[in-house]
Amino acid sequence: MKVKNVYDVLKERGFVEQVTDEESVRELLGGDRITCYIGFDPTASSLHIGSLVPIMALAQMQRHGHRPIALVGGGTALIGDPSGKTEMRQILRQEEINANAESLKMQLARYLDFSEGMALLLNNADWLAPLNYIEFLRDIGRHFSVNRMLAAETYRMRMETGLNFIEFNYMLLQSYDFYYLCKHYNCLIQMGGNDQWGNIVAGMDLTRRMEDRKVYGVTFPLIVTSLGHKMGKTEKGTVWLDGRLTAPYEYFQYWINTDDADVKRFLALFTYLPMDEIEKVAQLRDAELNMAKTVLAFEATAITHGDEAAQAALAASMGAFNIKPVRDDILPSSRIPRTPAPESTSAIPFVEIAKERLEEGIPAFELFCDAQLCRSKGEARRVLTQGGGYINGEQIQAFDMKIGPDHIDAGGEIRLRKGKKIFAIVRVR
Repeated sequence: MKVKNVYDVLKERGFVEQVTDEESVRELLGGDRITCYIGFDPTASSLHIGSLVPIMALAQMQRHGHRPIALVGGGTALIGDPSGKTEMRQILRQEEINANAESLKMQLARYLDFSEGMALLLNNADWLAPLNYIEFLRDIGRHFSVNRMLAAETYRMRMETGLNFIEFNYMLLQSYDFYYLCKHYNCLIQMGGNDQWGNIVAGMDLTRRMEDRKVYGVTFPLIVTSLGHKMGKTEKGTVWLDGRLTAPYEYFQYWINTDDADVKRFLALFTYLPMDEIEKVAQLRDAELNMAKTVLAFEATAITHGDEAAQAALAASMGAFNIKPVRDDILPSSRIPRTPAPESTSAIPFVEIAKERLEEGIPAFELFCDAQLCRSKGEARRVLTQGGGYINGEQIQAFDMKIGPDHIDAGGEIRLRKGKKIFAIVRVR
């Protein structure tokens, strides 16, 4: 069986927004192994769900025999990418950037195999930091037209709010990355979000001028949900890929709450399941579509946090939400357990409360705040007053209702719920 060209795979799955010279890119990716790269911004200690499209694109490239470079922008982060931003980013200290870069390296290793040179993990600080500024302006800056730079969407959208000179240099540095990776690693394709189109094209032009080689660019759509929401934003805040910042159970919940209209698209982008199975999801309705959402949540969580964490999140969710087991004919290539998992609350976020404190009685709004179901006591009062709070499945009738020992179940726990889908466990010690 002939292996499908990875460019066609990326296009079929919804990764491709723009491409330079599509036929040449398809031909290039259908031949011998080539090297491609994507840059990742180390402005935080973890990537978030919004970074999953580029990560999964690199993973698809590797799965089809090519060599990806994950480039951590330890050097460019000292300036800050103005792409898609209406105001200047906060400038981080070198120590913060270095620590974040190390965290991202470990995180990216969950998605890519860096053994035996199958993928490379690089930091552009290694070649940008030693640059002599005068020489850089003379050798690199002379190839850039200020008029063309100002016409690029990257900079044009910032002209009204103000673009400072340090940000203006970002395009030169990212272009230099492409040239450097082409020269030293034979990298021929740069990929990135569609807001990077101007930077990618500039890097292609610089590489042609400096190295006399033709290189290519591919950009991805900037993903929003069918409701117009930005990927990875919830009422609790950003959904991080680091399990210490967003627990695997909460990560699982994000995916299982996917809107019906997004299930097929997200399965294509964020799992490795075959497209012939994913295409059939468009015909599913009601309970069957919910089973597909369960598969999406399991597969996405397993890719980011591992099978064990995904199975624990599934078991906890089935116990908390009465989720039905997934039938064998729903996305059959998924490794999701097809039989009911033992009910478990081990993966659900919990808070420990001393039994002595509980004996005194804790007002419900205080407990909801302690369990981090609400950000403040004021929010907890509003939620409970409006009937949005539950204890052990029963609606709480008054925001200051006293929670005491009588609410402890046989397992020594109290189950709290905010709305329909947000749970927390109180464990009594």
